[in-house]
Amino acid sequence: MEELKTQLAQVIRTYHQKGWSPATSTNYSFRNSGNPEVIVVSKSGIDKSVFTAEDFMEVDLQGEALPAYEGIRPSAETLIHCKLYELFPETMCIVHSHSVYSVLQSMKNQTAVELSGYEVLKGFEGIKTHETTVSVPVFNNTQDMPAFSTILEQEKDRLTVPAFIMRQHGVYAWGRNLFEAKRHLETAEYLFEADWKFSRK
Repeated sequence: MEELKTQLAQVIRTYHQKGWSPATSTNYSFRNSGNPEVIVVSKSGIDKSVFTAEDFMEVDLQGEALPAYEGIRPSAETLIHCKLYELFPETMCIVHSHSVYSVLQSMKNQTAVELSGYEVLKGFEGIKTHETTVSVPVFNNTQDMPAFSTILEQEKDRLTVPAFIMRQHGVYAWGRNLFEAKRHLETAEYLFEADWKFSRK
């Protein structure tokens, strides 16, 4: 678990350098493989340019800090992680970004970003050919995390790929391990940027 904290912390710093995780924004988590009822999540208010393995904490499946971390605030969006782990039990890692192109896409598209023909679509689990259309849902941003968790549950059938956008906010992506979650987020980000630039030609 300590090695995974170190690896994810490096990913977080890299995403900051890409401009996907400015200042103290974004949140990340993974499940403790030895005790899947424990979620290791990024603490709130940490500058992502200097994020380290020490900047994680542990919460339960309801997003409440475990006794060893009482008094420390997890990310404000921890309940989103809890709901995704509940809806997709095979998920072991969740990553998040606040990228420019996901925000722009969410301002142009009301309900989903439709992506067709791109080779990189195959970066999403289960997509075997570029000759397909993938729909990435766009949900309205809110500070009411219990309400947003309910929306995710109600709209689960729309989550046909492991990613979604919160409008004017950013992307959540997930996977069965850090490698897969990272691949899904980077696939989404590449596609959002390419599609935006092509549509502006």
